[in-house]
Amino acid sequence: MLVEIARDPQIRLRDIASGIGITERAVQSIVSDLHAAGYLQRGKVGRRNHYSLNLEQSFRYPTEAGLPVRLLIDIFTQHDLFVPEERP
Repeated sequence: MLVEIARDPQIRLRDIASGIGITERAVQSIVSDLHAAGYLQRGKVGRRNHYSLNLEQSFRYPTEAGLPVRLLIDIFTQHDLFVPEERP
């Protein structure tokens, strides 16, 4: 969810749901939980929602505790930029 929002801060929840294969209601619930936990902020730009991530927020689970969200986002967004060379 965080990666999808990082890729497009104005993404519609409907588009996230269809992209990751869960219901729109589930996406709304997850976004609300992320907002309450301080991982993202919500605002409006015109009629659309705009999300901004708190990249310095640390993960809360023991295996990732202390690691900032930025690490996850950087891994996936840099991977998106990688285009393998074509071989002859």
